[in-house]
Order: sequence, then C-alpha cells, then structure tokens
Amino acid sequence: MTRSTRSPATRSQDLAVRATALALVLIVASASLAFAHDMFLKPTRYFAPENAEVRVRVLNGTFTQSENSIARDRLADASVLTPRGRTKLDTAEWSVRGDTSTFHIHTRTAGTYVIGASTKPNEIDLSADDFNLYLADDGIPDVLDARRRAGELQKPARERYHKHVKAFVQVGDARSDLYATPLGYPAEIMPLENPYSVAKGGTLRVRTLVDGKPAANQYVLYGGTDAADAGIEQKSVRSNAEGIASIPLASAGIWYVKFINMTRVGRGGVDYESKWATITFQVR
Repeated sequence: MTRSTRSPATRSQDLAVRATALALVLIVASASLAFAHDMFLKPTRYFAPENAEVRVRVLNGTFTQSENSIARDRLADASVLTPRGRTKLDTAEWSVRGDTSTFHIHTRTAGTYVIGASTKPNEIDLSADDFNLYLADDGIPDVLDARRRAGELQKPARERYHKHVKAFVQVGDARSDLYATPLGYPAEIMPLENPYSVAKGGTLRVRTLVDGKPAANQYVLYGGTDAADAGIEQKSVRSNAEGIASIPLASAGIWYVKFINMTRVGRGGVDYESKWATITFQVR
C-alpha cells in the first residue's frame, strides 16, 4: 500500500478548496432555482381543430421547465376567450402534480382563442444580494439602477408580486380579432395584429398595459424555441411612449413576450410591487 506523502497542511488545503467549490455549486444551483420566476401558459398544440380538447401546461420557472406548481387557491382568474364569448375555466380541472399545473380547454367554432390565467398577490422577503440578483437576471434594470443611485444596494426588500399570463391558440382556419380583447389583468400584453397573421420574418407589435394603461419605456424581453426545439436567443426592447414594442419574429417556433413592471411602494410593510405579464404563440 502506498502511503500519501502530502503533509497534513496540504491535505487540509485540498479539503478547503473542495468545500469552497461545493459551496459555490450549491449557491449557483440555489440561485438558479430561486430566480426562475417566469410563468407561461404552454398549450400542447397552438393550432387545433374545431371541437377538440387542448391540454395547457402552466410553467412556473422558465420557458422550458417548471420549478413550482400553482395551486388552485392562488388563482384570481382562469378563462378562455372564444368566438362565443369569455368562459371561466372550472378550477376543478386545474390539476396540480409535482412541479407543474395543467388544465384543458375545449374548442368549438373556428377563431383565434385567448387563454388567460391570473394569480393573486403574494409577498416575499429577499436579502439585498438576492433582490439585486433577481432584478438583474429577470429583466428589471430600472429598479436596480434606482437602488444603485440611491445607495440602497445593501438594503433587503419585501416584494408583493402577481403574474398574469396568456396564450393564443388558432382553432380551425378562420382568424378572429379576439387577440385584441383585454382580459382586464393588472399587467397585460396586447398584440396589435393577430399573431397568426404574422409570418416568419415579420414583426409583431404589442402594447404593454399596466392597470389598463399603456406602459411607456417598459423593458420587454422576447425569445422562445425554434422548430427544432432549440432555444431562440432572448433579446430585449423598450416600449415607446404609447406602450408599443416591436417584436421581430425571425424564425418559426414557439415564441414568448414578457415584462415585469415593478414600482416602489414603501407602505404596509411592502417595499416594491411587481406585476408580471407573458404571452405565448406559435409562428410557422
């Protein structure tokens, strides 16, 4: 048997290095989980026939993976807008299994359907470092800059947040203008043209709404997965004075557009309130 010739001090240094590396891995892993906040509605098919069933997954994490499910009691609204009107979804069909929530809609006549879900406000306490990382990673640069200018980067924060998400499904061949009907959510993305009338290589204009009013200079992110299920690089754009942002749809695939509108509150024990909005649709 060969005995190690390394000194106790050397072995202690090796153990310290390994412990530090492990700690860094755990920190990175926990950060990736803690800051994977986005919520998306992702139907199993975005083009569906009439008189069919469409399963919808609720991803609460990233665009490709859910980290946490959304319980029924968190719902403020779940509904579908069809040519026959707006129908509230039966929450009994809202299934929670593991890290993903799912539900179904039933198509009838042809048209561009709008599926929506809205959560009730929730509150969370974040350390200064966690809050700053969240602002940087999730696309809220204006609040991060304001904290930096005010010398508040070392201050923890209590946040009130709620999420408001939509998906567009094309049923049959006939297009309809339901995409332009607001659902009345506190934060909402409204296409200015039918997403299913914009071909690959075209541009989709959307209006960012907060409490029903256009959100000027709103930081907007967009991306998705292409026809081969590879990631479409996420990019950013700012809305103009009328709250309108232009999204270039460079390739076929499943696309998302999203924004987080965060404001300073400073009362009732809450420092900030954030309102999240996402939409998803498919481009052929």
